[in-house]
Amino acid sequence: MNKEQFSLDGHPFIELNKLLKILGWCGSGGEAKTMIADGKVKLDGEVESRTRCKIRAGQVVEVEGSSVEVTV
Repeated sequence: MNKEQFSLDGHPFIELNKLLKILGWCGSGGEAKTMIADGKVKLDGEVESRTRCKIRAGQVVEVEGSSVEVTV
C-alpha cells in the first residue's frame, strides 16, 4: 500500500473531495464525487459516503491501495 502524508498547513480541516483532487487521486470534482458514491473511499477504515466530509488532522483516507494520513 502506498502511504503518504498531507499537511493541513494550519487549516482546521479539508473537504474530502478537495483532498482527493489535491492528491491527484482523481481528475475532477465530478470524478471525486463518483469515487465516493461508489464506495471506493475509506475514512479511518470505514467507507465514507459524504463528498464534503471534513477531514481533520489524525485521520487516514484510503483509496484503491493508497492511503494518506492528514497532519497538522
